[in-house]
Formats: sequence, structure tokens, C-alpha cells
Amino acid sequence: MKMKRNIFLSLCILSLSVIWIGCEKSNYPGGVVSPYIPIFDLRSLYKGADLNLTVDNMFGSSKISAVVVSDHSGNNLPEGLLIVQDKKRLNELRGISIPIGPEAANYVPGDSVVVEIAGGVLKRVDGLLQITGVDASKVTKVASGKNIPVNRVGSNLILANPDKYESTLVAIVKAGFDPIPAPTEVYAGDKVINDGFDNLTLHTASNATFANNSGLLFLANYYGVVISKQNAEGNLVPELRVRTLNDIIPLSSSPEIADVIISGFINDVIGGDGNYEYVQLLATKDIDFSVTPYSVVFSNNAGTSQPTGFPTNGWATGGGATSFRTYKFNLTSGTAAKGTFFYVGGSAKLINGANSTSISTANWIRSFNYTTTNGDGFGTRTSGLMANSGNAFGIAVFKGTNVTRDTQPIDVIFVGAGGSLLSSTNPPVGYRIANTDYYDVVNPITLESQPFYRQGSNTLNLNYTTPTDAGFFYKLGGIYNPTLGRWVRARTQTTIILTKTSTLEEIEGIFPAPTTDNPDGVSPTTLR
Repeated sequence: MKMKRNIFLSLCILSLSVIWIGCEKSNYPGGVVSPYIPIFDLRSLYKGADLNLTVDNMFGSSKISAVVVSDHSGNNLPEGLLIVQDKKRLNELRGISIPIGPEAANYVPGDSVVVEIAGGVLKRVDGLLQITGVDASKVTKVASGKNIPVNRVGSNLILANPDKYESTLVAIVKAGFDPIPAPTEVYAGDKVINDGFDNLTLHTASNATFANNSGLLFLANYYGVVISKQNAEGNLVPELRVRTLNDIIPLSSSPEIADVIISGFINDVIGGDGNYEYVQLLATKDIDFSVTPYSVVFSNNAGTSQPTGFPTNGWATGGGATSFRTYKFNLTSGTAAKGTFFYVGGSAKLINGANSTSISTANWIRSFNYTTTNGDGFGTRTSGLMANSGNAFGIAVFKGTNVTRDTQPIDVIFVGAGGSLLSSTNPPVGYRIANTDYYDVVNPITLESQPFYRQGSNTLNLNYTTPTDAGFFYKLGGIYNPTLGRWVRARTQTTIILTKTSTLEEIEGIFPAPTTDNPDGVSPTTLR
């Protein structure tokens, strides 16, 4: 009996020990709240009304630790604002503005600061979220020269969510003015820039050090801080403010106008593909091909395509005895009016393979039976110009008919990314690209040369559609401005499921009547 009692007491003591240890673990001192609140969390506290910041409503924190992005040496930021950003929550970059008066000019981009914000007020001032009631004595610089990674953001994203990007440093890449400014025009005031995604206001204050500088660039990168204002309806309206003239990086001083652009194609008709594939192109000016010839080249990089390996001669690689790597059509006759579609491909001229609707009434500039005829200059006759899946295929348009390994196209698009496309040799071997909505001959961020597909930032491509053999037509939307010589809205991939009875209107659409904004009467989804 005594032994049982001792066992019982031992078990009780053991149980109490386990409970005590468990309690100790639950109060582990490692769970102390950080004194620094991420700016992401701080901004989320604002619900539309002024908020007095306290340790309690900041979850036990009282400070922010961030990197300065403001630079007042150019006099183009709101006076007295210290603008900082961090990326401490969910890897999400957020910024905040703090009015501390003239002392804000003492801080430069890359300074790391700690700011005591408890006791301040989170509020919108003229549309911009700020922490007011915090003076310069609450700011401590703890380091300088911190690297600020480039944050490339499309203008469409900023317009869609100004609150996310305000008070942060962004890079608007490959942007041009719309309309093109006169040579004597200066930066002062509000100017519209377009980066291929949407229009964004570039604001330059009248007292900015560069306000009266002329020679506005045709194409440039703009590094600046997003500042929000509120319109009459209470909606946030973002604008970009470069801090100094050094925030504007020139890319081009004149337009590169593509007279022909790729607007669609069908690579996988219902049934056999041979002699039924075609590409739809759009003329951006009136063209007489007998006077100004062009060419279209297809690239197929299936593992069995010949020659195998990397395309030694780029788009001019041609083909082997039984299959091709690249295949060319010369466009040397016929005409195309500005803003109209024309076609290149198989001689069948049917919309979706055998026994489908004839589209022979469309403007066919070059068509022949590529299953029985070699290409114009290079390319072995083939049962398929474009792949249906697997490795990448490409389409390129060239001005002229003499295409060599060094010839740069005027437009190019790729579907897929697999296969032997780019060698690592010096110099590299691959398919040259053009300056388009998808590709850049010079990297717009690093300014390094990258003339080939899959080199540097040239990694964008369209995707194969599934299932195969379904009759998908790839319709490439977007807006091309031939006056600016660039895409003001990048192309997007839209697939139209064709049937055997589909009509030409399904892939061309109905052109609107001419208007003042659209004097040529061409489709605003393709040309402006």
C-alpha cells in the first residue's frame, strides 16, 4: 500500500513538472515585440480617418527603420518631406512620407534612418499619406550608402493601385512622351509619358533645377518617387516625380518605326497543318511591296529540326535535307494600306485547315505550298512551319529580302522557350530580336547589349495553347503608335477558338469609323 502511495506521489510530481516546463516554454523571452513596425503594417492602419499613433495600436512598436529615397537637391519633391521605404513585411515594398521641415534636405537616398513615430498622426495631406507631428529630432541616421534595388513597375500597376506605390522609388522603363515634344519644349509642368503599359503623368515643379531644360528625350528610363493627389471625387491620382536630371536615363533620341507588325497567326489548325498555317500582319503605313520589299521568316526548333544545335546563322540558318530550322517568304509584290491586315502562308488560304471557310478574299501578299516548295532563299519544304508544342518557334519580319545572321528584324515574336536557342560562346549565336514591346536590343536597366532572344532581359514569350489540334488563332492585341514608333500598350495573347465555318471577320474584327482621335479609322486595339 505504501509502495502504491509513493508511485502515485511520484506521478503527481512528474505531472506538475511537465506543466511547469510547458508554462515556461509558453513565456519564452524570445517573443518580445520588435520596436520597429514595417511600413506595410503601418499603412494598413489607416482607414480613411486621421489616426493618432500609439504603442498599443502599432502592436507594441513605436518606430520605423527604413531607407531614404527622397532627394531635395533638385527641388522637385514636396518641400520638407522625408520620404522613406522598407520591405520588411511579406517582401512587399512600401513607403511613407514624413514632413520634418527644412531638415529633410539633409538626408539623401541610401541613408538608413530610424524614426520615432509614436505620438505622430497618420493622415492624408493633399492626397498623400503622411506621418505628421514628428519633427526632425525624432529622426536618427544610422548608416549611409545603402543600395536601393531597382524597382521596375509598369505604369498600369501604379494607376491601378496608387496607395501601394506612393512614396516609393520606382523605375518607369522605356517611356516616351505622348505626344512627341517640340525641340524647344521644357520639363516644367505636367507631361504624359507612356512605357508601353499606360500613360502616367510626369510632374516637374516650376522651381525645379531642371524645369527649364529643353531637349526632352524620345525614349528614356525615369527613376522617380510616386506622389499621390486626390481628385474631386476623392480618388487617388498618382504622378511621378524625378528627383534630379540624373534620374532620367536616355535610351533613344529618335523613333524606330516598324512598317509591318505581327498581329496574329494560326499554327495548329483542326486536322493536318501542311499548307494551312499562316501569319496575319498589319501595315503601319501604305506599302507597295514591289517598291519596298520585306520578308517573313519562321523558326522551328524541334529536336529533329535540321541543322541541329544552336542556329549558327541565326534567322538565316535555313534547313537540312529533310527538315528546316528557318524558312523564308519574300514579299515583293502587292500593296497594303496603312492600318490594314495582310497575310503570308500556305496557298490553301483556308481559315482553319481542310474543308474550312476560304479567306482567299483577304489580302494575301505571299502564299505558296510550303509542303512541296522550299523557302525563298532558304528553308526546306515542310509539313509544318510552326510547332504545336514543345520547343520554341518564332516569327520575324525583315525589311528587305537579304537576311543574314547579322540582320536585325523590325518585329519578332516567340512562342515557348525550349530548345537550342542561344549559345554561351563569345560572340553568342542565336536569333536576333528587334526593339519591340517584348524585347530590347539594349537592356533598359543595365544598358548592356543583348541583341538575341533569351539573352539578358529578352525572355518574354507567348505560350502554347492546349489541347492541340483545336484550331486556336493567336490574336495579339495592343496599341502601336506609328508616329511615336513604339507600342503604347503592349501586345497580349488572346486565343480565338475557330471552327470550320469561322469567317475572316472573327480574326480581323470590324474597323470603326474615323474619328478625330482615330483619323485613319483603324482598330484602336492594333494601331493608333
